[in-house]
Amino acid sequence: MTPSLHATVTGKVQGVYFRAWVFDQAKSLGLAGWVRNLDDGTVEILAQGEEAALDAFKERLPMGSPLSRVESVTAKRIVYDKTHTDFAIR
Repeated sequence: MTPSLHATVTGKVQGVYFRAWVFDQAKSLGLAGWVRNLDDGTVEILAQGEEAALDAFKERLPMGSPLSRVESVTAKRIVYDKTHTDFAIR
């Protein structure tokens, strides 16, 4: 199984280039997975890759994009049944 991190981010994170920022952070760390907006105004993220890269990614999430305002990040390691080969904005 590929090490995976599932995160939900709340705050002003939609319509402020937050998903594009997450994409850039994930790509810079060599992570695969996806990021998407949820109907309740939060953003959901699944990232897969090396443990150290996942740790660094988790540390960056509270910073957010320049226009965003992250209120909270809930992140946990999970067992995910699919292995991604690239990172996508959904």
